[in-house]
Amino acid sequence: MADKKTNNCPEKDSRRDFLKQSTLYTALALTPVTVLKAADKKVDERFAALFEKIPLTLNVNGSKHALSIEPRVTLLDLLREELQLTGTKKGCDHGQCGACTVHVDGVRVNSCLSLAVMNEGKSITTIEGLATGDTLHPMQAAFIKHDGFQCGYCTPGQIMSAVACVREGHAKSKADIREYMSGNICRCGAYPNIVDAIEEVQKSGGTV
Repeated sequence: MADKKTNNCPEKDSRRDFLKQSTLYTALALTPVTVLKAADKKVDERFAALFEKIPLTLNVNGSKHALSIEPRVTLLDLLREELQLTGTKKGCDHGQCGACTVHVDGVRVNSCLSLAVMNEGKSITTIEGLATGDTLHPMQAAFIKHDGFQCGYCTPGQIMSAVACVREGHAKSKADIREYMSGNICRCGAYPNIVDAIEEVQKSGGTV
């Protein structure tokens, strides 16, 4: 009677490995794209979690804030999500609409395009910081007087840009105002009233 032999056949092992790999590739090929994207997203989130948070100090509307944030956080998201200053709006999130305009050391910037860590030690002013107590800023009052808004979503960014426009000396004519406010988009089309509001503040000679 022949002995039973235990044989490790390389050919069989190779064929088994090939079948396993083929099955895996077939399964991946048939997996919905949305599932694959979700898997990628989880990997990205785990990778993002590896970022070390770094200290950041900002002066926002006259108040000093000591924070710890991830390097990838934008100034816009920090203002809205960390400091709860939701007057600054997230519109296109690509620097094309101006809804997120704030002042950094007196200069208007699109906060969606500025990383928060780039503003260490700087002074930030948002729409919430324009008024003095219950007294509206002259530009805010002028926007109300001239109906410079409809839905109001773009209004905070419009007002912040308008204040800067006057301070920069770019509000001496309607043509100048239109040119230097062109980075702020109003989908409601309140542009004529916005121009009138800015022109009135410019002509009043008041401090903005």
